Amino acid sequence: MKDWLEKHLKELNLTTTMERPEGFCRLGYTEEEWKAIDVFVSIAEEIGLKVRRDEAGNAIARWEPEEKGMETSPAVAVGSHVDTVKGGGGYDGVAGVLCGLAAIKKLKEEGYLPASPIEVICFASEESSRFGVSTIGSKAMSGLLNKKEVADVPDESSITIRQAVEKMGISWKTIDQAERPETALKSFIELHIEQGTRVEDAGAEFGAVTAVACPIRLKVIINGQMGHTGTTPMGNRKDALVAASPLITFISESAESLSSSSAVPIVATASTIELKPNAMNVIPGIVEIGVDIRSVDDSLKKEMERLIRQKCSQLSSTFGVTMEVNTLVHNPSVQLDDKVRNKLQQSGESLGYKALVLESGAGHDVMNMAAKWPSGLLFIPCKNGLSHHPEEYASLEDLEMGSAIIAQYIKSEASI
Repeated sequence: MKDWLEKHLKELNLTTTMERPEGFCRLGYTEEEWKAIDVFVSIAEEIGLKVRRDEAGNAIARWEPEEKGMETSPAVAVGSHVDTVKGGGGYDGVAGVLCGLAAIKKLKEEGYLPASPIEVICFASEESSRFGVSTIGSKAMSGLLNKKEVADVPDESSITIRQAVEKMGISWKTIDQAERPETALKSFIELHIEQGTRVEDAGAEFGAVTAVACPIRLKVIINGQMGHTGTTPMGNRKDALVAASPLITFISESAESLSSSSAVPIVATASTIELKPNAMNVIPGIVEIGVDIRSVDDSLKKEMERLIRQKCSQLSSTFGVTMEVNTLVHNPSVQLDDKVRNKLQQSGESLGYKALVLESGAGHDVMNMAAKWPSGLLFIPCKNGLSHHPEEYASLEDLEMGSAIIAQYIKSEASI
């Protein structure tokens, strides 16, 4: 199985070696992503699955029992994606579809005959790296895609989502017809590299996830006053960057304090900064800071936002600037299905692996699927928790473990 996993890992990444200092770049709705999905289709067909592409470009590989009437029976589904961020690694997303296919291969070789159809789904355009809009394919499948809202969102080359989709041969008019009825699936699970080290730090071997932490995102706009750096006395300045500096530290320290005193963690990051006019001889007049706040406890996210607003009010008075705080995103966190999580945990533990029950700080396709179907998320370790980076890495042993856990889960779901 390890040889099979290694061979097809490289094929899905369109490479002959996983050691790529420049990383991988398969952005959503590009030829590179489509080539990787074509490889997914080929592998699925090689192991005897029937594959169709839906109206959003998602590829659905189906193992259907031979009994009549199974064509419309709810499927037990597993899936992820093959697109990447710019210069990303080769395991984020790919591990999920690879292990899903490997699980079916394993079950077929064992002679297992499911009582329900089994599907492996390769979603289109999961990453937000191109458009700033994530999980387009799974949003379409679960009925959460707002066509009007996202149609004209551009990438850095001014190509809109609608144009990119249509360039790949998909009709924007019918993309929402990718939505599937509740009766289509019995349950859905996604395998993903953890993108952190909590599993390993706990001495566990895999993670069974309770919830996905969706963000509150803020933009803080600080308006000071431009002036000549050489002639404006220090005491007469309204330096927007000086006023911003304590806020950045405050965000980090407050999140750490809140997290240490709470039952579940919270993280907050001042992750973007724009400075105007950004000239060597001009006092900064305007600073814009982007803030990302995440926790599965929505009340903690709101408390963090309150603290930031309060701090901005204090800093405005101290430095004689104005601070405007705008909420860009306020998404409630997604709770995953307890029964599915328990089955995933029991499946892994029955094979002798130790589980850690935890939440996910990153978004995944599963959060959209959970809006319509009982859904779960399985984490396997990744080296040093590194992700969205060329050195992202998951061992063949952990990929094999993930495949075995999925196979065991399918037995528990598709044999009833």
